[in-house]
This record gives sequence, structure tokens and C-alpha cells, in this order.
Amino acid sequence: MNARPARAAGPPGLGLPPAVARRDAAATARVRKGFGWVAAAALVLFAGSSDVLACPMCFGAEESSLIDGAKLGILVMMGFTFAVQGAFVAFFLYLRKRAKLMADADLDTEWSELQRATRSS
Repeated sequence: MNARPARAAGPPGLGLPPAVARRDAAATARVRKGFGWVAAAALVLFAGSSDVLACPMCFGAEESSLIDGAKLGILVMMGFTFAVQGAFVAFFLYLRKRAKLMADADLDTEWSELQRATRSS
């Protein structure tokens, strides 16, 4: 039998198995890459000009025809949304009313059949 211990990979003195050393190196690389993205985003956000953050519609004068058009567009989209939601509500109310009418009709039919059965007996 071979009594020699397995040789550890990684930096000398740490004694890490090869799989752990590779996993640790990959995790370190991901953290460094993520830190780079965060640093770049912070640099653009804080060091960039305020003109970059403004949208083209809102960058102009406060009461221009572009702003009025955008407001009207939002109102039209909200109108369509509420109309469609109202149609759904109206449809379900119609279904509820129709179900009540059908239940009443079934009850009337059953009651009239019961009345005929008791008269003929």
C-alpha cells in the first residue's frame, strides 16, 4: 500500500484539493467581473451628465406640444384599458344574471311538474 498523502493543488501552504481550488478561483473571477459592472454603472450614473438621464420628450420646454401629446396618449391608453376591464366586468355580471334566470326557470319547471304529479294522484 502506498502511504503517501495526495498532493494538494493551489497555492503552496493552503493544502486545497484541486476541485476546491478551481471552484474558488472561478468564484473570485465572477466577483471581480461583477464588481467591474457595478463600478461602471456607478461611474455612468454619478459622473455622467444630467442630460443623459433625461428622456427626449421631457428634456424640452415644460408645456410644449410634445408634453401635451404624451399626456393625451396616456389618457387614451388608460381609457382603452378601463373600457376592456369594464367589458370583462359587464360580461361576468351578464353571466351571473343569466345563471340566476336559468336557476329560476329550472325551479319553476320542477315546481310545475311537482304540481301536476300531485294533482294526477
